[in-house]
Amino acid sequence: MAGAGLADIFKAYDIRGTVPEELDPDIAYNVGRAFAAYLGGGRFAVGRDMRVSSPDLATAIIRGIRDQGGDVTDIGLISTDGLYFAVGKYGYDGGVMITASHNPGEYNGFKLCRSEARPLSSDQGIGEIRDMIVNDEIPEPVGTGTVETTDVLDAFVEHAVGMIDVDLLRPMKIVVDAGNGMAGKLVPPVFERIPGELIPLYFELDGTFPNHEANPLEPQNIVDLQHAVVEHGADLGVAFDGDADRMFLIDEHGTFVGGDMVTAMVAQVMLRRYPGASIVYNLICSRSVPETIERNGGVPVRARVGHSFIKGLMREHDAVFGGEHSGHFYFRDNWYADSGLIAFLTVLELLSTEGTSLSETLAPIDTRARSGEINFEVEDQADALRRVREHFSDAEFDELDGLTVGYDDWWFNIRASNTQPLLRLNVEVEDAAALEGRVESVSRIITG
Repeated sequence: MAGAGLADIFKAYDIRGTVPEELDPDIAYNVGRAFAAYLGGGRFAVGRDMRVSSPDLATAIIRGIRDQGGDVTDIGLISTDGLYFAVGKYGYDGGVMITASHNPGEYNGFKLCRSEARPLSSDQGIGEIRDMIVNDEIPEPVGTGTVETTDVLDAFVEHAVGMIDVDLLRPMKIVVDAGNGMAGKLVPPVFERIPGELIPLYFELDGTFPNHEANPLEPQNIVDLQHAVVEHGADLGVAFDGDADRMFLIDEHGTFVGGDMVTAMVAQVMLRRYPGASIVYNLICSRSVPETIERNGGVPVRARVGHSFIKGLMREHDAVFGGEHSGHFYFRDNWYADSGLIAFLTVLELLSTEGTSLSETLAPIDTRARSGEINFEVEDQADALRRVREHFSDAEFDELDGLTVGYDDWWFNIRASNTQPLLRLNVEVEDAAALEGRVESVSRIITG
């Protein structure tokens, strides 16, 4: 692949592309060598998801790390949060998760982290690794490192379950849609340790995703789960993405619950455990999130979208928890790494102690209407933002991340995509009847 094309697979937070057109074992080998060189060798954990291409890519990246002098522990099939656990718990210098997360089956990639599960990003590691490979500047091999295999799944499940008080849990009937992803391996041992009935959907590990793509944010991918929750009279449903680090909830009526509402619920439990603690949330979350944090005695800390910003503020403020609307939930006692599983278990603890259903628990929190993310193809983004500023000149403006425009009874945020000529719009209103009109008015200004 030409240098320019090769550089395109190096994203803001990971390395990702189609196999074999953009990503193949030769590239994986070089990523392994460059990653080991960037960290100066040491001990590495390597895990993979269930995609068809993952075994070959894992073999290649392990060979690359070893040729650069790194010692590798192959932890095999695991969720991404399980890989982060392994790196944090067992003191590895670096970790590699072979996955393309929620992307379709023809994609694959690598999530890289350093010691203490600190993730690499484009400005902290991924850019340097990209340049080493594209410019053919990987240092000469320094010798062959060792390789061993181990299984960390049970240890991770014990860690995750240990983050809550299992004795508080009441038995619930729960439908889990694994989407043929890694939750199919992760979830069964969890339910061996907690009370309740598991109703599994698509637990067979299959990287071709024969039932639906493992992306719960797309409405068509949660239809089966919604139907199953209602059909079985379940207490709630849970949808995981392909590498099982993100999760989304469905209430007992089959209604989708956004990641910001999960953030608000988890925050309540964390503040009971750590009174007065700081909790980080990103600015796309509902206004209900900081209100809930304050009402429960915590200190809300507003952040830009993206794990590097969330984790940085969590460390700065010694925050016990951080949440994003996109279904990423971060825990201080989990090496600041994200885990959908721990968030799910924490919600179960809340429902158990409150003695309420999921919809009843959400009722006093989820009082506003939100548009969800709406994308616009806009070539001249600066001009579109200028028009927005002029039209809504009587509002309060905030430029922490993109442009947030605020009124007493509604607000919206516009952010530019890092990789495409897109503007992303999120709108929230106090009165649900006003949502459509507000979205239409902002959309009309954005598109000119």
